[in-house]
Formats: sequence, structure tokens, C-alpha cells
Amino acid sequence: MKNSFSLGLLHVQPELTALQTPGCYWVTCARQDDARTFIRQVISHQQAVTLISADQPPRDLLTPDPVGGPDRIPLFSLPKSKRSLLQLESDFLRTLGSKNGLVIFNSSAAQWDKLDDAELTRWIKGMRHTLHKRKLTLLIVTSGSTTINLSNNLQRYFRQLDGVAHLGFQQDSWQYRINWWYAAERLLADRAIRLGCEADRFFTLNENQEPLSLNDEQHYLADKIVLEGAPPLSRQWQLFDDNEQVWLRAQQANAATVIFSLTRSDLINELAKFVHSLRRGRGNGLKIVVREMGASLRYSDERLLLACGVNVIVPTNAPMSRFLTTLEGLQGQVFNRRVPASLEALTASLQPLHEKGYLRLDAFCQSVSQLISNTLLPENDKGLLVALRPVPQLKPQQILTLCKPRRFGDLVTVLEDRVILFLSSCRYNDLDKALKYIFSLPHDELFANRMVWFEDNQILAEVSNIKKLTPMAIQDLTPVSETTRVAVERRHEAQERSAPLPITLLPENESR
Repeated sequence: MKNSFSLGLLHVQPELTALQTPGCYWVTCARQDDARTFIRQVISHQQAVTLISADQPPRDLLTPDPVGGPDRIPLFSLPKSKRSLLQLESDFLRTLGSKNGLVIFNSSAAQWDKLDDAELTRWIKGMRHTLHKRKLTLLIVTSGSTTINLSNNLQRYFRQLDGVAHLGFQQDSWQYRINWWYAAERLLADRAIRLGCEADRFFTLNENQEPLSLNDEQHYLADKIVLEGAPPLSRQWQLFDDNEQVWLRAQQANAATVIFSLTRSDLINELAKFVHSLRRGRGNGLKIVVREMGASLRYSDERLLLACGVNVIVPTNAPMSRFLTTLEGLQGQVFNRRVPASLEALTASLQPLHEKGYLRLDAFCQSVSQLISNTLLPENDKGLLVALRPVPQLKPQQILTLCKPRRFGDLVTVLEDRVILFLSSCRYNDLDKALKYIFSLPHDELFANRMVWFEDNQILAEVSNIKKLTPMAIQDLTPVSETTRVAVERRHEAQERSAPLPITLLPENESR
């Protein structure tokens, strides 16, 4: 009978936490603190374990002492180099044997980035051969900002790795996503477990919010504007004057279809609150729909509404027939995505910039760099950097009076003879539509040409070029505020005005 070890996750099926011998398992963690907690919990459930660390000193991982676990733990440090990683297989052959029990290898994702695809393949195949020869079980725990790329690369090694999983933080809980896991003669794949954490111990959270009743499954609660003036389509339809009344009625719904309208982009945050409270309070049985009625949703707005619990968003260009077909397709479905409890934390992670409009050149660069460096946002999809050169008849300062960004994250500044825009979470094919909303006059009449950067590296490189300007140059390029401009003009007019001269008025008979 094969020996086996356990990850120690509380209240999780044994098949999903068991580690067979020999075997090689790989768990990636988005955050280093989560990796440390995970390793300590695994150690606390072992009778014999060996710890190797290339990310931080192994003694730091065991301070303070884990609750439980063996009295004596062999500790090894591995240099953060490509050479040490490639030599790890020979170190195993020379140093470790079956009496070492489970071997945990803690590493950073950056260290694995040093290996190309061919080297990673040779490393995994060689390590698997060594583990079978020494009758060892290896658990690799990797953390860092590039773990997503590493996780994607590991999908190719289904035959060489016995298990691959990812531990990610989701505002108020953790998701333990199992790509595949082989243990106890069983192969399990594509599983997701929601975890909580208390006292450095991960445990499952059971929040299966099934609808309390299906009596209202055929009912539709909608803002009347979504039917474009048509009367209720059947007795199951209830129409209301606005979204707030829809929300109030939906407080008693269990499995109905709730339809909100979106007429203006400045109502998105209010709509997100309605959706979030319904999904958290009424469960997964509700079918929540948002229909655009003339508004234009940015990608970040769509992601926010979907993260709050919307089933589907119907775009403004969808005809009535497509809208009704979409509603039919939702019937019988149950919402199965995770919705965090804190709307504020969710909004902060998806809309990290709380600035809009004009910024000084240095503040503009700082804000754009901060947003592009945010790892919670999708790679190469954080926004557009646009350089606009006005037509010869206009100056950049005049263009600013026509520029009215309305969304948080839409920033504008001036650089020499150009107007620089950053449009947060705007896709390239939506650029013309965004410029139409931002400028009060047609943008193709205001600008002679434009340049666009949309990849993260391109935007950061261009911002770095702008930062090379001296502080004095930045000050010279900063337009004067309206209040200062008016004060200067009045002072200038007062200086140019001629001094008053006394005039003597003569009597009427003398004037003749």
C-alpha cells in the first residue's frame, strides 16, 4: 500500500488533500503570505517533513513554531539562481531518502521565469524520475505576481505532475482551484473550493445559497423603460417606474428574473449597489439582467456589474427580439460565481483610480504608472494612452476647455503641443466612442493626428519618457487655472488703462 500525506485543509474531501508516494504536486499562490500560511498548515499535519526554501529563509517560515508537526524538521536553503534550480535533482539524489517523508519546496515564481520551456520540461521529467527512485513525495509551493503565467505553463505536464492547484485571494475569502489531483487511485479535475482562514489555518466555507422557493421562477420584475413603451408581455410581468422600485420589489423574490435599465453612465455605482445587495441577500436563484438604454459601458463597468452578481448585460444595440431571446435563455439557470461580501473592496480592486479630469504632468504620470502596475487588473487591458495634436488653429490649452472626462480613471494633461489622455479600461475599438463623449465638439475636427498606446509595456515606456522632463519644464507646460488667468487679465487691463483726466464743462452760452 502506498504511503500518503495530507495538505491539512480543514473539512475538505480527503481525495482533494491527499498526496501519494511517490508523487510530485505543484500549488501556486498569488500572495507570498498565503503561501507561507499554506506551508505551515501542511507541516503541522505531518509526522516527517523536509523543508527547502528558495524564496525566504526556511527558519522564517517556521517562526513562530507551527501548531503540531514533527519535533525535528531538516531545513535547506536554495540560492535564487537558475543554476541551483537545475542542480536540485542531483541534490535530492545525494541528500534525501524515503525517511525524509514529505519534501516541501518553497520558491518564487520569478525563479521559474528563468527557465525556458525546454529546461522546465527536462526539470520536471528528471525530478519525477528521482522521486520514483527515492520513493519521495514533493510538494512545490510557488508564489509571486507571475504565478498566472506559470500555472498556464504547467497545464502541459498532466502526465508528469500528479497534481496542480492554485490558491487565490478574493477580497474576503480564498479560492482553491484544482486543475487536477491524483491520489488514492482516483483522478479528480476542475474543482473549486472556497476557503476561509483563521489562526493560520485554511478551512472550507459552505455558502450554497439555493433559492428558498421556485414559486416565482416565471416572474419578471423590470423597469418599464426596458420594454421600449410596450405594455407588460404577460401576467407574469411587473413593470416599475425606476430601478429603485425594481430593487425594492426584488427584496421578496427568490428565483424571478430581475431586469434593471442603464440610461446614464453616472448611475453605474448605484446600480452596482442594487445588484450586489440582491445577490448577497437573495441568493443564486435570481436571474439579474441589465439592459443598456443609450449608455455606453466601459470594460471596467461591465466587470464591476458582473462581479456584483449580474447574469447578463444586454448591449444598447441589441434589438427587442434579441433582448427577449436572452431572457428565455436564462430560464432554469442558477448563478454560480463568487460574489465578495464587501462592495467597497470589490469596487476598489476593479476601479483603482479615483481621479478624473485634468492633472499636472507629474501627477498624471504617477497616476497612470500606479494603475498600469496594478496586478489585479487584466494584463494589457488596463486602458489606452492617447496623444492628440490639435489642428493649427487651436492651442492645447483651448482644447482643455472642450474636454470633460466624466468617468473615474479618465485623465488628461498637456505636453508641449499635444493633449495627452489616459482612458482607463477603454478598449481600442471603443476609442472613437469615448472621445465623442469626452469632447463637446467632434474630435476629428479638433485634432490633426493622434497616437495610441494600449499594451502595458508601451504605456509605461511612454510615461517614463514623459518623466524625463525637468520639474521646471513640467511647471511651464502646466496650464494656468481659470481663477489665476482671470486675475492676471484684470491686472494687465488695469496697467494698460490710461490715467483719468479732469474735464471742465462750460455753460451752454459759452460753448457756442
